[in-house]
Amino acid sequence: MSEKKYSFITIFTYGLVLFSPIAFLRVFQANPSQIIQLTTLAYFLGAALMVFYRLKSRVFELEKQQKNFLITLLIGIVGIPASLLLQMVLLQIEQRFLGQSLSSQNTQNIVQLIMNNMIFILATTIAGPIMEEFVFRRAIFGALEKRFGFFFPALLSSALFAFAHNDGHYLLYAGLGFLFCGMYRYSGRIWTSMITHVGMNLLVILTQLALQSS
Repeated sequence: MSEKKYSFITIFTYGLVLFSPIAFLRVFQANPSQIIQLTTLAYFLGAALMVFYRLKSRVFELEKQQKNFLITLLIGIVGIPASLLLQMVLLQIEQRFLGQSLSSQNTQNIVQLIMNNMIFILATTIAGPIMEEFVFRRAIFGALEKRFGFFFPALLSSALFAFAHNDGHYLLYAGLGFLFCGMYRYSGRIWTSMITHVGMNLLVILTQLALQSS
């Protein structure tokens, strides 16, 4: 599969998954809990398809010199506290200079959905981050990196990543996007940033759930 075809079908699949709750609501006329279950299923189906696309696609230029498995795993794990620290710093900058709240409306909405049906935690901490890494890091950044170098593809990918979350914390999500692009570029493996993204989301969501329950 060519890079262009891979990028198109990956982004198209992501779009279908994002709009799947609307389709489920109109087609099945399901209740909110059933919509959450169907959406979670759609997330995992989307993630599985993207893994399949990855296996069928060509190796990107930045993936030709890959770190070994242990280094990939280590970078991914170390990236979890690094991403959390980066979040703290960027949130403080947003609050002080941009007047943004420290809380994320996107995260709060996700927590409310999880509290309605706990199965949704699997979508937001596993399937969701996997899809986002394939879309924003590999299909966008990875496909453009050979032609344009690091900065422009990382900027485009991170800006789109920030706008996709659409809760006003654009600096936060763009900064995380740059971190994930850098991890992918350094290791040559998309799984590196994926490990960090999954771990980060899991810790953030579990912390928010603990605060809600207390």
